[in-house]
Amino acid sequence: MATIFSRIVNGEIPCYKIAENEKCFAFLDINPLAKGHTLVIPKQETDYLFELDNELLAELSVFSKKVALAIDKAIPCKRVGVAVLGLEVPHAHIHLVPLQSEADISFSKPKLKLSQEEMEEIAARIRSFL
Repeated sequence: MATIFSRIVNGEIPCYKIAENEKCFAFLDINPLAKGHTLVIPKQETDYLFELDNELLAELSVFSKKVALAIDKAIPCKRVGVAVLGLEVPHAHIHLVPLQSEADISFSKPKLKLSQEEMEEIAARIRSFL
């Protein structure tokens, strides 16, 4: 059965898409740690990031950099943090989180509850810098 992320890529589940290319896809996390928290995934369904072949892992990293630079311009932050946990969804993914401090990337803190309008505005702002 396809993961929720594969279903998002296939258009079966809606998302706030940021960017995509032939092999990679980026969209806002619906349970964000901070405004602009984005997930970057390979379209290829692979459970563990380090099981990706070197070429796809490199492409995912470069794609993530492009998205992170757009987030940095769109969302007031000191840095864009990167986290790879991969335990909650069995599909390799990278978290890009706008940071003011290290505490902002703590996955144990309460998640933000943003309206659909806020999510759409954030996604459009990030896309405008791509």
